[in-house]
Amino acid sequence: MIGMAALWIMLLLAGGDVALDRVLTGAITRNFDDSLQYVLNSMILQSEIGPDGEVRFSRPLADQRFLEPYSGLYWQVSGKGHDVFPSRSLWDQTLSVDMAHAYPDIHAYDSQQFRDEPLRVVERDVKLPGSSVTWRFQVAQSRDVLDGQIKVLRRTMIRSFAILGLGLILLSALQIVYGLWPLRRVRLAIAAVRSGRAARVDVALPLEIRPMVEELNDLLAHNEKQAEEARTHAGNLAHALKTPLTVVMNAVTAGAPDLPQTVMREARTMRRQVDHHLARARAVGRRGSAQSRADVWASLTAVSHAVDRLFPEVVIDLDGTRGLAVRVERQDLDELLGNLIENAAKYGGGRVFVTVQQQDDRVEILVEDDGRGIPEAEREKIFERGARLDTGKPGTGLGLAIVRDVAEIYGGQVALEESEDLGGLLVRLGLPLST
Repeated sequence: MIGMAALWIMLLLAGGDVALDRVLTGAITRNFDDSLQYVLNSMILQSEIGPDGEVRFSRPLADQRFLEPYSGLYWQVSGKGHDVFPSRSLWDQTLSVDMAHAYPDIHAYDSQQFRDEPLRVVERDVKLPGSSVTWRFQVAQSRDVLDGQIKVLRRTMIRSFAILGLGLILLSALQIVYGLWPLRRVRLAIAAVRSGRAARVDVALPLEIRPMVEELNDLLAHNEKQAEEARTHAGNLAHALKTPLTVVMNAVTAGAPDLPQTVMREARTMRRQVDHHLARARAVGRRGSAQSRADVWASLTAVSHAVDRLFPEVVIDLDGTRGLAVRVERQDLDELLGNLIENAAKYGGGRVFVTVQQQDDRVEILVEDDGRGIPEAEREKIFERGARLDTGKPGTGLGLAIVRDVAEIYGGQVALEESEDLGGLLVRLGLPLST
């Protein structure tokens, strides 16, 4: 940033220096030409025609330099068919005259006709009263004075612009360093968090940096929450597996006659726990994706077809608003709906009714069956892992527990009610709407 600012400042100052140099150099040159033009006009006003038709001055020019040889200030009058009338300062030299071009107005130009002495020449053609000859009046002066003034001007400008550019670059560098200094404080605060000296970035920062720090603190809180959840579920899984393993080890140690049955029973228990925690771990790992989106009707159609093949005697009806989507991964939505519809088909009386509707910023999915339902006192208990009210049918007892855990991970909820239309159980699943 400092390099870009320095380059931009140098380009702007260089352009300004060139433009200002042209303006001021032109002004000095015009002022120099004006002084020569003043002398030229004085020559013309004092000129008259002598008895022999030659030009002469009614009175001599006042500048003493015209009388000193090679003084650097010269004048000359030339006419076709007449001798050149020069100033004494020209001594044995003459100014070059191009009579092929007429200059009725002032004409100024640079000349290199004198060795080691560049000249600035101002000339004009005039016809004097009493003469038919066109006379060329010329005034020339060495450019040393003009070039010296331009040199002093350019040296002053270069120094001034260099000091100005250096000051602007230093000011820009200070501004950038001061503006970015809070980021160094943020880096030090993050290093403190990483080393364990602090839990959050809580340093005082400008308003421009504060939103980033707030997002960073939210990310730290989110990571801590995920780490705590991981520790909790790892502990839960270890605790859930500890008891079945203890039973198996005791049975093996004691040489129990029903050892195979005991191993199979406890293995099923451990498998239920592993399936439950794996489902929850998958949901936790995918919920951070901002692009999570699943079409509810497509998932419902796929799940209902799968359940139809498992329970061909059960009639599954789908109704409600199509085109709704939820902020849930498609695999997790299929697992949620699969558990609910499979339970309804398994424990119902043969009819399952699924309704999809939108409630504000949520999508509600109602799954009803015509079974015996669940008493209100038992509805909270059924969400516990391994809880089953009907042990006569195969299952793991983790269906509703998985549904509740996965729904809560995505910010949803599950409620159990009584179906008014079918008389059985109504499961109300609410999930965040995806626009």
